[in-house]
Amino acid sequence: MKLKPSMRSNRRYLLIETKDKKEIEKAVLDYLGILGMAKMNLLPVEEKKGRAIISVEREEVDNLRAAIEYSGIQAKIIRVSGTIKGVKKSETFN
Repeated sequence: MKLKPSMRSNRRYLLIETKDKKEIEKAVLDYLGILGMAKMNLLPVEEKKGRAIISVEREEVDNLRAAIEYSGIQAKIIRVSGTIKGVKKSETFN
């Protein structure tokens, strides 16, 4: 069964510079807990050369930023986009 566009979740894709994407998951888990992580629906999309593309719900982008800053891990959000193509288009991912 196909969902109507109004019922689909709105996701944002983040290009993050990090050594290990597991650090990001741990930071979110420590900051928001299991329920917050489930609400965020954090999904790794792709990883290349120390950079990862991660997908989250649109409303939770600020919570992800806060979790990364609060944890003090060595991760930097380079770009946020509504499409994977938009994130890959940046010259920093190639």
